Amino acid sequence: MKKTISEIRKEGICALSKALGPVDMARFIQSYESGSGDYPKERHEWLPDDTEALNQRLLEREKQRKKV
Repeated sequence: MKKTISEIRKEGICALSKALGPVDMARFIQSYESGSGDYPKERHEWLPDDTEALNQRLLEREKQRKKV
């Protein structure tokens, strides 16, 4: 089942609060700035075309995080 944006926001706030604590969570949110530019056009400059390679990189990264 697809989550609503409201559910995603609520989970995100909970995750930030858990990871940073409520004070630093608030500071992080206050410091967040929306970027500028054209994301759909520019994403191809920094995202790999090969999604399988990206998936493998993410899996390796997760394995490394679990080792720590």
